Amino acid sequence: MKREKISELTTNRLSVYLRCLNELNAAGIKTISSQELAEQFNLNSAQIRKDLGYFGEFGVRGTGYFIDDLREHLIKILGLDKPHRVGIIGAGRLGTALANYNGLDKSNFTVIALFDNDKTKIGEQVGASKIPVHDVRKIARVVRDEDIDVAVLAVPARAAQRVLNQIMTAGVKAILNFAPAPLTARLGVKVKTVDLTTSLESLAYFLARPNTPHITNAQQHSHHASQIKTDKRQL
Repeated sequence: MKREKISELTTNRLSVYLRCLNELNAAGIKTISSQELAEQFNLNSAQIRKDLGYFGEFGVRGTGYFIDDLREHLIKILGLDKPHRVGIIGAGRLGTALANYNGLDKSNFTVIALFDNDKTKIGEQVGASKIPVHDVRKIARVVRDEDIDVAVLAVPARAAQRVLNQIMTAGVKAILNFAPAPLTARLGVKVKTVDLTTSLESLAYFLARPNTPHITNAQQHSHHASQIKTDKRQL
């Protein structure tokens, strides 16, 4: 792997590539070129080659990518070759909905515990998997005993930083945050925020201007790749 800082956009795209490869593998397809992959899933072939190039040479000239091999490489690159145990802080509507999310069944992420400060919820079991709700004050012990390595914040904005501090003190270094609040993490801790309000407001902007041309992500990638080629010719 090249000694370069890999952006979050790149890792997001790797996840998309893996999902596409999983579909192709399920269909019994053995090999595919970057161009075919791009055309079939509305991606950008130049971007695919660039992203994969950060991590090595995976394609074979005249053949393309062996789907099984590339899937295995991406699984390892994304750290999905080992199970991840998830704790959700906040056993309200959002927290319990996330705990019941069936999409995790196909991944290496398993929700192990929920946490809350509501005494009426502590001790309950959520969903078909009967995930226990723990007292939020016991995060450190439960994280240690259950070997939790990923946390999800589903708490009110006013409590988010305080809860984040608890999680970091407990030793969790990967946090998915749903609280609409800016958070400060320690060095070595990754916080990824899912801001539903911002996403919805972006859609509202689109609806307010229905006749205005909008550039999709795929078009942006294509334009960027074309611009790189143009710049190289001018050098």
